[in-house]
Amino acid sequence: MKEKAIEQKLTKEVKAINGLCLKLTCPGFVGMPDRLVLLPKGKIGFVEVKRPGKKPRPLQLSRHKLLRGLGFQVFVLDDNSQITEILGAIAGGDAR
Repeated sequence: MKEKAIEQKLTKEVKAINGLCLKLTCPGFVGMPDRLVLLPKGKIGFVEVKRPGKKPRPLQLSRHKLLRGLGFQVFVLDDNSQITEILGAIAGGDAR
């Protein structure tokens, strides 16, 4: 399975629960997660999408640590089966 297919599935699932799954690009500040997930009731999370079995690069891990230090949730997604769990965590246990 390709990273793009996982990313498309994530976007579809977020839309199904009335959220936004925005592609995140930060010129001049590389290594940020791929997606910014915005859910109802002000819930927010960052999602790094990878091909199955692939891990984030060191710079990406550094950005994840920075975001977590600011109090944000950051997830690494490399399999469609993780999407429900990630959305549930972002939503505070109530993804639906």
